[in-house]
Amino acid sequence: MSHMEIEVKFFLEDKAAVRQRILALGAVSQGERFETNIRFEDRDKSLIKRNVLLRLRKDNQATLTLKSPPEIADTEFKVYREIETQVSDFENTKQILAGLGFLPEQVYEKWRETFTAGPVVLCLDTLPYGDFLEIEADKESIRQWAEKLGLAWENRLVTNYLGMFARIREKYGLAFTDVTFENFEGISVDSKIFLGKG
Repeated sequence: MSHMEIEVKFFLEDKAAVRQRILALGAVSQGERFETNIRFEDRDKSLIKRNVLLRLRKDNQATLTLKSPPEIADTEFKVYREIETQVSDFENTKQILAGLGFLPEQVYEKWRETFTAGPVVLCLDTLPYGDFLEIEADKESIRQWAEKLGLAWENRLVTNYLGMFARIREKYGLAFTDVTFENFEGISVDSKIFLGKG
């Protein structure tokens, strides 16, 4: 299914408190899952140059996703054209992609608890480098939920998790490229980097 994905993220100092506010506002938890995501590239690494993401995700199912930027850029929200489909076999899909010339380029992991409130989707994400809330909906609903949750709009993040990691990797001189919990063992990331102060 193809649609325009509109979202913003917020870095969370207190994930548990935000979770309680989400539930108090009537959103329903769909449960928490551990995700392994693989970003694929062609041999010329042309996807990242075009700001295109080809991703295979594994949690309790396998999902293949293609994200590409819209024709008109939006600086206030993170907006992408998204095509997503479930696939029945994670490993075979990797082999199909490899046969087409797309090879695994980067792995990233996270824990995600998803909440729904009508058409609004809220995701509490724990990455190896911090906790975040992602709000996906139409623009007006995103603003309303950010306000109801007491989140400062000026602190919103409109980059993706790999973009955040690229900044962290540069700042801390990290040699690895996979965003895994094992790789981040013993590494403490200053939260100021997510608030434009680091």
